[in-house]
Amino acid sequence: MPVIGLDLGATKLSGAVFSEQGDILHRQKAALDGRRGSEVGALIRSMVEELLQYADGQSLAVSAAGICVPGIAWQKTGRAWAPNIPGWEDYPVLDDIRAAAGARAMRAYLDSDRACYILGELWRGAAVGCRDAIFLAVGTGIGAGILTGGQVLRGAHDIAGAIGWLGLSQPFQEKYKACGDFEYHASGAGLVRAALDMLEQEPGYSGPLARMKPAALDASGLFEACSEGDPLATKVLDQAVVYWGMAAANLVSLFNPEKIIFGGGVFGPGRRFLGRIYDEAQRWAQPISIRQVKLEASLLGGEAGLYGAGRLALQHE
Repeated sequence: MPVIGLDLGATKLSGAVFSEQGDILHRQKAALDGRRGSEVGALIRSMVEELLQYADGQSLAVSAAGICVPGIAWQKTGRAWAPNIPGWEDYPVLDDIRAAAGARAMRAYLDSDRACYILGELWRGAAVGCRDAIFLAVGTGIGAGILTGGQVLRGAHDIAGAIGWLGLSQPFQEKYKACGDFEYHASGAGLVRAALDMLEQEPGYSGPLARMKPAALDASGLFEACSEGDPLATKVLDQAVVYWGMAAANLVSLFNPEKIIFGGGVFGPGRRFLGRIYDEAQRWAQPISIRQVKLEASLLGGEAGLYGAGRLALQHE
């Protein structure tokens, strides 16, 4: 039976009706436009209602809906913590989906975005056929969806995979408390922080980045400047490669996965560094397991979470 998948991000909501085989039959997208708390819940209800109207028009009986959220998804309570959405400290997101379903016998499930990323790749992406794989999501923040023995690892309290807090530097600094050492240095936002710090430390620098307004600087601009030979952008990304390689090495040594799949907004353009990331990981990782793993880019790109939410709904049916 068809299912609904919903991917909630910090700025937008995507939804789709999926066939049992993983084909998207119908999709929708809406910007959050600054919505907060229950306003975001109302947007979710509206999208679910519209997707159900489409299904009714096609004589499709939707059996379940899944949603991925950018933060912590508490499986037992159906509530979520999403730090980038004001008012979502303990939000009852499944209540909104059930309200949209009305009297229909439609079940609802939620999970973190990182868990849904690996579920999506397992269903229709780079992890098809794997039993042990990791999705390393590098965007505004950093997280990992971990598949071990064919099951998604969620931890005792549904927070497993929050690897932005990996400690990869010494000494500890107070600035790491908010997002973690790894995320501070090597997320999309971290790349921009590193570039701005280096610009302050090199007052004589006059390359392309110096001519950009700080507010306009983003990760994609750094990749573009690096491609053009900008020395400061190259230095920023050289540093990031070390962090990504160290993190990959730690994941390999801990979990002995078949694959580590790099995704999120940074990979994307960062996929051309996968060879260098692997070389760096080889320096740090367990020597046998690092030779057994493959580092690959996501095949689903920005839709990994949406596919994962659809798979989340379907796997419970």
